[in-house]
Amino acid sequence: MGNNLHSTVHSFPLFLLKGLLLATLAATPIAVIAATPPHAIEPPSWFRETFLDIREDVRDAAKEGRRLLVYFGQDGCPYCRELMHVSFGDKTLADKTQRHFSAVAVNVWGDREVTWIDGTTLSEKAFAARLKVQFTPTLLFFDEKGGVALRINGYYPPHRLHAALDYVAGKYESRITFAEFLKNHAREPASGKLHDQPFFLKPPLDLDRSRRPGTRPLAVLFEQKQCAACDELHQRGFASRGARALIGKFDVARLELFGSERLVTPQGKTLTAAQWGREMKIAYTPTLIFFDAKGTEAFRIEAYLRPFHLASSLDYVASGAYRNEPSFQRFIQGRAERIRAGGGRVDLW
Repeated sequence: MGNNLHSTVHSFPLFLLKGLLLATLAATPIAVIAATPPHAIEPPSWFRETFLDIREDVRDAAKEGRRLLVYFGQDGCPYCRELMHVSFGDKTLADKTQRHFSAVAVNVWGDREVTWIDGTTLSEKAFAARLKVQFTPTLLFFDEKGGVALRINGYYPPHRLHAALDYVAGKYESRITFAEFLKNHAREPASGKLHDQPFFLKPPLDLDRSRRPGTRPLAVLFEQKQCAACDELHQRGFASRGARALIGKFDVARLELFGSERLVTPQGKTLTAAQWGREMKIAYTPTLIFFDAKGTEAFRIEAYLRPFHLASSLDYVASGAYRNEPSFQRFIQGRAERIRAGGGRVDLW
């Protein structure tokens, strides 16, 4: 997870966002895009080639006055392509990353040896599995002592990635939550409203499953009013055929991330939406958290996702596949193969 949903329901924000997207793409040299094979997602040349001893990489970065950034990616990943070609194709963002971070890349299916902070040695794919990397790209930002200052599970669009870099480079992790920082530093044109859906549960929300198990899995959506990705989720994600075919298998609740609405959580606590959002460590909106019949978190989406991956996430939980297949990436691959084998089309982006 970005996964990462940008257009809006209303024409005013939509044309602004299209203009922003075109400007971003214009900043990326056409030769770079055209020369890149469709399935090879290579990091920029300024990424470091190291022995992937995370302990040494942290120390070396600190000596240079930088922090370590570890990128988890895979070939054929459209979100990795966007990160490498669009985000890091933006000179301002690329310069900021190089100035404050020492960046190294890990292939989630790779076999190179990685040494973790505790000295454990693993292959890249075993390392990614140990850290429960479910989305590509995933970014881990380390502090000078080897602690994780910030983790981003999935694709962030450039303006939110700028804010993430500022948060970690400024060492804000000990002073303010990332959610609050994003709220104040990642402004974007959007509709300025929360969109309703007929499948949303009606307030007041009693989501308690600690005393009586639910009959269906629960999906809790955290949104904000000034959120272009939330607008796109409603305009494109929930409107897609794949999502429509699966959303009816869930109880779906929607909350405003910093809202004052009171609810009963799946664990039986009475909290405001803002209190629960902090407890659940929600930063990105929209974030969709899935709970099983007993109120235990099963899976979450906390970055930008296009319709196919949104539908795949719903299918992953609704089918119960998450219980037997711990890798969401493998589930996606298998699902795409089945759709293609049946004559269907898979539009990853």
